[in-house]
Amino acid sequence: MAGSVAVVTGAGSGIGRVATLALVKEGYRVALVGRRRDRLEETASLATCPTATLVVVADVGDEASVDAAFDQVVAAWGRVDLLFNNAGRGAPPATPDELPVSVWRDVVDTNLTGSFLCARAAFRLMREQSPRGGRIINNGSISAYVPRPLSVAYTATKHAITGLTRSLSLDGRPFDIACGQIDIGNADTDMTARMVDGVMQPNGDVVPEPRMNAAEVGRAIVHMASLPLDANVQFMTMMATKMPYVGRG
Repeated sequence: MAGSVAVVTGAGSGIGRVATLALVKEGYRVALVGRRRDRLEETASLATCPTATLVVVADVGDEASVDAAFDQVVAAWGRVDLLFNNAGRGAPPATPDELPVSVWRDVVDTNLTGSFLCARAAFRLMREQSPRGGRIINNGSISAYVPRPLSVAYTATKHAITGLTRSLSLDGRPFDIACGQIDIGNADTDMTARMVDGVMQPNGDVVPEPRMNAAEVGRAIVHMASLPLDANVQFMTMMATKMPYVGRG
């Protein structure tokens, strides 16, 4: 993996930061993509080799911004071997009738359209570069299979990510482009901090949920990325062992 080029979206915090640090440690050159330069630079400063990072400010939901970001990566390093499609957002808890359409669109634009635009840009490069091919890893969620209460926008987009993963995996075959998905449950990031105090369960109870070390997710992504292109982890579910997922409902 030494010298391979990765693009990580949403690299300024959470799973994106963890993945970036893990990939740099394994020898990748990593382009950190996100909207906040200060957070991206903070991630880069934590890397074992900060000179192996490239900060790229971009909005994944904007086609021109995404294309410019990938152009910047190619100008710096010549190719893209890995895309970790990680950028995403949630929405305030709401029943479907209470969720503003503007919020729905914002979640769809980031989680689904953003993932498509980044995959589209990476796919275009991977099929034409030499040596040809590459790998795309989409960040799904446990919610790609089972929703939490009051999460219609987030859940719908994460179900759609699974369809995106399958289509990319199929359409990438002729071009040596592999695509897989990691579905994460309760990694200890800022996004899940509220789980320590308790989150709503399907029966209406509010119950604290256990979390796992997010660094383990970084190790899993490195494993998926390290496979030769004739092998692929199609779907990986990684979760806190005791979280209420198996048997949820």
